[in-house]
Amino acid sequence: MKMLKYALLSGEMQRNRLLRQLSAHIFRRSYSSNIRNIGILAHIDAGKTTTTERMLFYSGKTRSLGEVHRGNTVTDYLTQERERGITICSSAVTFPWSGNRINLLDTPGHIDFTMEVEQSLYAVDGVVVVLDGTAGVEAQTVTVWTQADKHKLPRLAFVNKMDRPDADFDKCVNDLRTKLETQPVCIQYPSKNQDGLLTINDVITLEQLTWQPKDLGRSYSKTKLEPSDDLRQLQEKRNELIDQLSGLDDELADVVISTESFDNVSNALIERALRRATCQQKVVPVLLGSAYKNVGIQRLMDAVNAYLPAPEERNQIYDCFGNEVAGKVFKIVHDKQRGPLTLVRILRGEIKRGMRLICSRGQAEVVSKLYEPLADEYREVGAVQSGDVVICAGLKSTVTGDLLTSSQTALRNAQKRLKQSQGTVSTDEDEELDTDELFGIDRQIPDAVYFCSIEPPSVSSQTAMEQALRQLQREDPSLRVSYDSVTGQTVLGGMGELHMDIIKSRILSEYKIDVDLGPLQIAYKETIESPSLTTLSVEKEIAGSKQNVSLTLEVVKDQGELFSLDKSPENLSNLNTLRPRTLQVIRKGSVSALERGPRVGGQVVDTQIRLHNAIIGRGTADSFVMATAAQCVQKLLSTSGTRLLEPIMALQIVAPSERISGIMADLSRRRALINDVLPKGERNKMILVNAPLAELSGYSSALRTISSGTASMTMQPSGFSGMNAVDESLAERRVQGLE
Repeated sequence: MKMLKYALLSGEMQRNRLLRQLSAHIFRRSYSSNIRNIGILAHIDAGKTTTTERMLFYSGKTRSLGEVHRGNTVTDYLTQERERGITICSSAVTFPWSGNRINLLDTPGHIDFTMEVEQSLYAVDGVVVVLDGTAGVEAQTVTVWTQADKHKLPRLAFVNKMDRPDADFDKCVNDLRTKLETQPVCIQYPSKNQDGLLTINDVITLEQLTWQPKDLGRSYSKTKLEPSDDLRQLQEKRNELIDQLSGLDDELADVVISTESFDNVSNALIERALRRATCQQKVVPVLLGSAYKNVGIQRLMDAVNAYLPAPEERNQIYDCFGNEVAGKVFKIVHDKQRGPLTLVRILRGEIKRGMRLICSRGQAEVVSKLYEPLADEYREVGAVQSGDVVICAGLKSTVTGDLLTSSQTALRNAQKRLKQSQGTVSTDEDEELDTDELFGIDRQIPDAVYFCSIEPPSVSSQTAMEQALRQLQREDPSLRVSYDSVTGQTVLGGMGELHMDIIKSRILSEYKIDVDLGPLQIAYKETIESPSLTTLSVEKEIAGSKQNVSLTLEVVKDQGELFSLDKSPENLSNLNTLRPRTLQVIRKGSVSALERGPRVGGQVVDTQIRLHNAIIGRGTADSFVMATAAQCVQKLLSTSGTRLLEPIMALQIVAPSERISGIMADLSRRRALINDVLPKGERNKMILVNAPLAELSGYSSALRTISSGTASMTMQPSGFSGMNAVDESLAERRVQGLE
């Protein structure tokens, strides 16, 4: 009887626990379904920050309109951003719209800060790509679009600046189709009202939308188009939209087939089909407006709610965590009063104030406070659910890109479940995900293209400078900080001249240290000319202990693995006797030698080290083996000789036709390879160029001089290329300070 009572009680407890879990799941699902996490991406000066300002204003989050040229925007809050009128750091803002909560990340448009964009994309479920209506798809648009492709993010396109007389909506749509190889679907078209102001024709509802300039665009009117040529054209556009979507969506196709007409298709059915196709990345809805003239922003926010996915529709790979906490760190900022503030996208579970978390590198952290994000303003909250974005205070060792979990056990179990699920579900190679990067274990950081030394104003400021650099490196992983043991200097590596200039400016303005940056040095790389093999034997007595190592190593041209073993029969038997730990020590020492080449100290690439033989005396220290391996590789590199590889930049120059000949003559003197010259509008042409970075120092100023200020330019890294003997000699002299 007692056993039966316990059994009934146990069953009741299990049932109650299941009900609690089910209700919690339903609450989380309904809560996260009202959230949209979006990023806003674009080329420089396309209008990202202005669009964000309007969203904040119309949602009631701010009471006045900020302007980039006035330096009073919410998201560009750094001194350097307001002085230069550009976005440098991605900023998170939260605002309500039509019953939903939108977490928006405003990202930089300059290529020097591409790492900011990359980390932000881990935190969003969809993106809005802003195009300049007068320029279409530009160089950085292609870059951010490719990044969004990598993260498989659904997209909306917003064609901005459509109030300008030189704006061309059809060209922008064609650019999306041809340059980005996507399938745009236009749900709006531009028109002008009787006063010549920009209005928008809605393809789905067949309405004309007109914004009122007197109240800063807060309200807009909807007018059903009267029978006219405009209405007939818009109905044709609606039929084309239905026809396009019916080929992608079964529900819509069934209605069209059963009714044998496009006229009976409801607006709600079109919107549902468009949402499904957008979330599956089959189409990109295209909207338009003018952020500066306050036109079209409310409908853009409506489209975010209607067509971009909610959190529970994305990131299913993190289901392996179950109910455990999983949060991706996508940004760190340092506040003078609150210390380091960590922006986290909560992927699973719930983060509460005072909770203990573990980052993916093993350090334990305690969340002292939680804040709702609004750029550099903060509102404290007690807990945040899965699917949301939050600012955590008190995390001391976490860095950008880390994954926060409740424990190391939870992380290991999640990885184990993910491997099991991937083993049971066959996927194409293209669909395989880099789980190490997703779990924050292996961050992909772009190579630096510039290096320079940094010196404090006095010896007493050295510690403060090092602390400032550590904080900046936590915020910006693309900033490389290293100590050169040969020169005794601290060396910075960055993504461009602007990047390095901003770092210096921030150290001065935020940390009050007047540091001195040395001349910028090009980040050359080196590669071997021919294979080389040698044996190095080293024998020493250190502190009464005899150290004895003999290594036979070879360097060969190879773009694959950095270190390998010679599998030939005469050497394999010897290598099989080595312990795995010893092999690891030899590998570590050998690979470390590739970090500094013999000619200009550049990283040695496209080179593999092959171990043929190793004889290590009893009692020899690991550090001695490692040093011998590094010394042997350095000897090989000096013997075989290396060639220099210089960074190449891809330039896109837009200038009036009459200025093109002078610009091209100047480029030819800079060892540039001109790939194409294309028409750009009625009077302008666009030059596509690949040029060595070494020849582009101060080029933006030179271009303004040649074109009398009429040309514009964008530049981004485009790999490395070999050099001839004369240019190599000149590069060596530059590095040595002789030029």
